Amino acid sequence: MFVEKSFVLKPNEAEKKWVKLDARDQIVGRLATRIANLLRGKDNPKFTPHTDSGDYVIVVNAEKVRFTGKKLDDKKYYRHSDHVGGLKVKSARDQLKKFPERVITEAVKGMLPKNSLGRSQLKKLKVFVGPEHTHEAQKPVDF
Repeated sequence: MFVEKSFVLKPNEAEKKWVKLDARDQIVGRLATRIANLLRGKDNPKFTPHTDSGDYVIVVNAEKVRFTGKKLDDKKYYRHSDHVGGLKVKSARDQLKKFPERVITEAVKGMLPKNSLGRSQLKKLKVFVGPEHTHEAQKPVDF
């Protein structure tokens, strides 16, 4: 009797690349989907859902992303200081002005698994304001 075995990628066998994405004039949600797929490794034929097999992703020009419709004014970003009455609310326009890297990071974070695997995959995301980044030594490939 012949039994076909399933392929399971081990974490130390994963080949991780560095990929650079330019966020200029990209829609936030579509860009975040692309980034989340790269971080998880879903574009790799050896994709295994429970293994961190994705690539490192560098995003430049984070301040130049776009929102569709009225999301710049209607979308809200919440954070809490863990004190009574410590809820802080910012619109997407304010968040994009002050912390543009958080806009992309939060969008990608919502598309990753909500467990320790998702947290480790999010650490592989590097977001920068402007065209310069600090990871030239890793020789990232343009996506």
